[in-house]
Amino acid sequence: MLINYIFKFGLAIFIKRKFIEYKINELYFAMGSLENHILISMPHLQDPNFNKSIVLICEHSNDGALGLIINKAFEKAKLKMLFNNIDNEDDDILKISPKLFFGGPVFIERGILLHSNSYNSKDSIKISDQFSITSSNKILKDIHNSNSLKNYKLMLGHAGWTSGQLEKEIENGDWLMQSTSIDFVFNTNESKMWQIAAKSFGVELSEISGFGGSA
Repeated sequence: MLINYIFKFGLAIFIKRKFIEYKINELYFAMGSLENHILISMPHLQDPNFNKSIVLICEHSNDGALGLIINKAFEKAKLKMLFNNIDNEDDDILKISPKLFFGGPVFIERGILLHSNSYNSKDSIKISDQFSITSSNKILKDIHNSNSLKNYKLMLGHAGWTSGQLEKEIENGDWLMQSTSIDFVFNTNESKMWQIAAKSFGVELSEISGFGGSA
């Protein structure tokens, strides 16, 4: 009886893994580009920069990929330490945005504003039909002075992958992929983003922590 139970349980986990692997391959080869999609890190990805992270892909091409981690807000103590170590003219940046997010480990001293396309500006770059990014101080001041932009997140740093690197990580099972929405990116509590996105696949990721890649 125990052997039968173990066999059935193991088979169920195997099927769940194959189901996710199928969804990854189906999405990846159908899309060609990952723009306007999020990456959901798998539990075995223990890099502190990306563990339980949600990454919005801003650019994806043969040359590589660029994304922003959208679910890791800086703690005030870390922000104070960071700003003490950065020669930054915008000392009142925390007054403009109530939260600053860790966008990724690349160029952590540079700010990037992710915002919805409801705000139009020649200083922004559209990355999809829903999202734009900018580093313009003018837009930051507009936010502070007029409250004209509701859906935005201010990031420090970004995530980057060289040519073929992200594709290999996806093939290794380090990431799940999913299309996203303005509501999820801007209005979902960042502390619950990873769990919500993971469960949307219908699978408890804790059960497949060994799937793909290497810890």
